[in-house]
Amino acid sequence: MKLTASQLEAYERDGFVVLPELFSEEEVEHMKSELRRIQKIDTDHLVREKTGGIAKTIYKVHETESPTASAVFHSAVRSPRLLQPAQQLIGDPELYVYHTKCNLKTAIDGSVWQWHQDFGTWHIDGVKEPQMTTALVMLDEPTEMGGCLYFIPGSHKLGSLDPTFDEATGYRFYVVPKPTMLDILSSHPKAVPIMGRPGTVVFFDANIVHSSGHNLSGDDRWQAYVVYNQVKNKPEQVEQPRPDYVRSTNFVPLEVGSDEILDRVQIG
Repeated sequence: MKLTASQLEAYERDGFVVLPELFSEEEVEHMKSELRRIQKIDTDHLVREKTGGIAKTIYKVHETESPTASAVFHSAVRSPRLLQPAQQLIGDPELYVYHTKCNLKTAIDGSVWQWHQDFGTWHIDGVKEPQMTTALVMLDEPTEMGGCLYFIPGSHKLGSLDPTFDEATGYRFYVVPKPTMLDILSSHPKAVPIMGRPGTVVFFDANIVHSSGHNLSGDDRWQAYVVYNQVKNKPEQVEQPRPDYVRSTNFVPLEVGSDEILDRVQIG
């Protein structure tokens, strides 16, 4: 599947592009069913909220040897609907999955993700260049009250900002410092809420500034993320590398697979 000239232009201008309902209701339900199964597993590949032990994030659902492995996600990351646009956006056919991440922002309890650039963390991981893209798959219909994602259009053109480490939630990560963030909010277009029907896919740049609020609603907001990186841009050695489930060491280039992602009953 190839993106159109106007879609490529939107991505270049805004730092993201929205592709409505790219996955079917059946495919989305199968993904959610798998995550309901996986969230019960006791593994370090799963991060839980500080309150109540509820699953916040599940990693590495695409790899066969992972305790969180899922056949549908293994197929989805190779499907023409995700891999071909990623190759097009990055401008390189040789890509691998840097990581997969499923954020399960549960009703009432789902906590915030502060303003950040994803590349802030990945650069510290040893990645030299931000020539990466993320495919977000909406598994529920996000709302503003439900803690939807917000993008600041055009903020990817700021380049890589110096991050600061934050430990406010169950997931500790690098965020944009408050003074810098205030400058960005005052000098850029208003943040845009990213919403759509389940199955909608959003590709976004590694340097776009984004965040999401607490889920104050009575509905879950589940989303899956696939991060694609160039094989030639794989991380360099760092003193204390993060675990493989967030910083993959499987650099084998992905081949475009079948678009029938529900065909495989088992992985392998």
